[in-house]
Amino acid sequence: MPSFRYAAVHERVEVPLVERSWPDARISRAPLWVPVDLRDGNQALAEPMDPARKRRFFELLVAMGYKEIEVGYPSASQTDFDFVRLLAASDIAPADVTIVVFTPARRDLIERTLAAVEGIRNEVVIHMYTATAPIWRDVVLGKNRADLRELILAGGRDVLEFAGDRPNIRFEFSPEVFNLTEPEFVLDLCNDMTALWDATPQRPVILNLPATVEVATPNVYADQIEYMHRNLARRAAVILSVHPHNDRGTGIACAELAVLAGAERVEGCVFGNGERTGNVDIATLALNLHAQGVDPMIDFSDIDEIARTVAYCTRMPIHERHPYVGDLVHTAFSGTHQDAIKKGLSEHRERAANAGRPEREIDWRVPYLPIDPADIGRTYDAVIRVNSQSGKGGIAYLLHAEYGLDLPRRLQIDFARRVQAHADDSGVEITAAELLDLFEAAYLTPGGPVELKDWHARGDGADAVTELTLVVDGRATTSTQRGVGPVDALTRALAGVGRPVEVLGLTQHGLASTAITYLEYRRGDVTGWACGRSDSVLAASMAAVIRAVNAI
Repeated sequence: MPSFRYAAVHERVEVPLVERSWPDARISRAPLWVPVDLRDGNQALAEPMDPARKRRFFELLVAMGYKEIEVGYPSASQTDFDFVRLLAASDIAPADVTIVVFTPARRDLIERTLAAVEGIRNEVVIHMYTATAPIWRDVVLGKNRADLRELILAGGRDVLEFAGDRPNIRFEFSPEVFNLTEPEFVLDLCNDMTALWDATPQRPVILNLPATVEVATPNVYADQIEYMHRNLARRAAVILSVHPHNDRGTGIACAELAVLAGAERVEGCVFGNGERTGNVDIATLALNLHAQGVDPMIDFSDIDEIARTVAYCTRMPIHERHPYVGDLVHTAFSGTHQDAIKKGLSEHRERAANAGRPEREIDWRVPYLPIDPADIGRTYDAVIRVNSQSGKGGIAYLLHAEYGLDLPRRLQIDFARRVQAHADDSGVEITAAELLDLFEAAYLTPGGPVELKDWHARGDGADAVTELTLVVDGRATTSTQRGVGPVDALTRALAGVGRPVEVLGLTQHGLASTAITYLEYRRGDVTGWACGRSDSVLAASMAAVIRAVNAI
């Protein structure tokens, strides 16, 4: 490994900080969270969100309680511009939510950005950025310090010109790649901007200091933030913000130490989407506070619904081991872990009973579980044994080892309840073959009043066309669905014949010469699981939808 090619960041950017207070600080309240999923996260997606997905994500963020949301880069794409105009023309943004829009320091793009927010009644933040680090100045921008300073100040003047006297507009400046910029230079730039924009405590300016590419240990970033916190002019008129990335895998630590060092505001993405290894995960940050007894001021009480919506809008799965939200994070496969957790839960219930209080009011101290899964809408399920008495291997392990079935965690839980009931009735151990029979009967067996007689799909995207023939109670109906994939086309067709079903999630994988789909669905107020098996993933998914609509 040619490690000699790389210099430690402190050798490139020396922070003139002799004494530091952040190691002794404690976080006692949540910072202002600013999700950037609709801008920074969106630009990192292979398929950026369409207007419907952007709106659904925005509504999720509002429902969770975020009060400042970066909604787009209106000068970069028509989709972003149109979404900002939608906010101006509708009431989907509550009055107490601040709208943030992003722009480079370029006159024509600033003008376009201000045109996008015209008519928005909410508070609006115009977020202007320019890269400031030496290699960006030299290689990307071709400007020395003086030229770059003038470019930034010119952009700041343009913002003032086009913002006019609108009292609902405030300003934000990001020296991109702050963490690789000379401290004294970036300090002067920030002071120039707060002077130009006349920052006051009544109308503060946001100074956002990004670790655009994470290159150092978190303590270095903390030193950089504390240096700015101590030395900024008009400090009482500044909201000090950070925007860490996760290139070294320590974005969470960088953000936490930055708050200890004086930051009051954190930009990031729910579950950490973003370029390269992602932005800092503001859901994990918030729940870390929750686990330390600090109210994060954001509602995570139904984290599975949040996860489903984020995965739908981004078209990206969430890893099973992702902190707090992953399907496996409250599961112990180790017998010793299971035993400790069971004893801890028993002791917790006993303390609640002795105190005559609900379990949710009793201090949490269960081994291996840093928070009560119920806080985020989860329950704790250890690996369910195939026999209620025997204590031998888990259901998921047997189905995977013997038949290659790789069940999603929530389906494991649903199926385990059925197996447990069967085991309690029979009183004997269930073999792998019997497990497979139970699984197929519960989720795969075809039959019912609805049949997909035939279907043909062609094209994709806006040009997609799917022709379907459904037989419902013996009566055939043909329909043509356009602009959506075959699965969405099928759900539309089913709704058209009075058999609506909502697909909450799909998981597929190959199985020998076939494919299998696991489908989580909602029909009315009932959620459940159905599966499909066929010679292709798509055909298996279509079969799973029909199994779902026929499920009793």
